[in-house]
Amino acid sequence: MTSPAPLIPALFVVLWATGFIGARYAMPWAEPFTFLAARFLLAFALLAAVLLFSRHRHASRRGIVNAMAAGALMHGVYLGGIFWAIHKGMPAGISALIVGLQPLITAVLAGKLLGERILPRHWLGLVIGFVGVIVVLSPKFGSLGSGITAATLAAAVMAVIAMSLGTVLQKRWGSRTDMVTGTVYQYLGAGIVMAVGSLLFETRTVTINGELIFAMAWLVLVLSIGAIFLLMYLIREGEMSKVASLFYLVPAVTAVIAWVLFGETLTLVQIVGMALTTFGVGLATAQGSSARRPAHAA
Repeated sequence: MTSPAPLIPALFVVLWATGFIGARYAMPWAEPFTFLAARFLLAFALLAAVLLFSRHRHASRRGIVNAMAAGALMHGVYLGGIFWAIHKGMPAGISALIVGLQPLITAVLAGKLLGERILPRHWLGLVIGFVGVIVVLSPKFGSLGSGITAATLAAAVMAVIAMSLGTVLQKRWGSRTDMVTGTVYQYLGAGIVMAVGSLLFETRTVTINGELIFAMAWLVLVLSIGAIFLLMYLIREGEMSKVASLFYLVPAVTAVIAWVLFGETLTLVQIVGMALTTFGVGLATAQGSSARRPAHAA
C-alpha cells in the first residue's frame, strides 16, 4: 500500500493557504485578538475532549510548559501580530512579504539551536524562493495605502520571528511529548496570550453572523486541527529549514484560491513567480548525501 506521507507537504500548504481566506471573512466582524482567543480556546477544548477519552499519554510538567511556550509563539504571537497589523491597515501583500522572511530566519535559528547544516544549494533555494514570493506579490505593491507604520511593521516582524523561534523550539522539544497532548497545551498557551491581548487592547466587540461562524468553524477544524497536526508531523520528521521553505508556496496558493473564490486577477508575472518559488522550494528541500540529520536535544 502506498504511503500518504509524500502528499503531506502539499496538503499542508493548501490548507495553510486557506487560513488567509478565512481571515478575510472573519476580520470585518471581530477584533483580531478577541477572534484568535476564541479560536485557540475552542481548539483547546475540542482537543482536550479527544485527549480525555483517548489513550494518548499525558505530558510531564516540563512538557506542558514547553508546549505552551511553543504554542504562544507559533500561534499566539505569530497570528496575533499579523492579524493586528492587517487590522490596523497594513496591506495584505506587504504582510505576506514580511512573512516570506520566515524560512530564512528559521534556517538561521535551526543552524544555531539545532545544529542543522544547510548546504549551499539549500541557501540558494531559500533565496530563490523568497524572490519568487516577491514576484508573486508584486502586483499588490501598487496600492500600499497608509497602514505601513512603525507599529504595524514591528508587529509583523515580531510575528515572523516568533513563528520561526516557535517552530525551532517545537523541533527541539517536540519528541518529548505526544503530538496530540502537546498540541492541546500549545493552544492553551496561545489562547492565554490572545485573551490577555484582548483584555488589554480591545473592546471585545463581536458581530455574530454567517460569515463569522463559517470562518471560525473553518479555522478551528481545518487550520487549528487539520493543518497544525500536519505541521507538527513535518516538524517532527524533517529538518526545520526544509519544512520552513514550504511557507514560500503559501502566497502563490493563496493567490490561486483568491482567483477562484473572489475573482482576483492572476497575472502572467504572478504565474512566473509561482514557478520560481516552486523551483526554490525544490532546491531548499532537496536531499543530499552530505547533509546530516539535525541534532536533537537530550
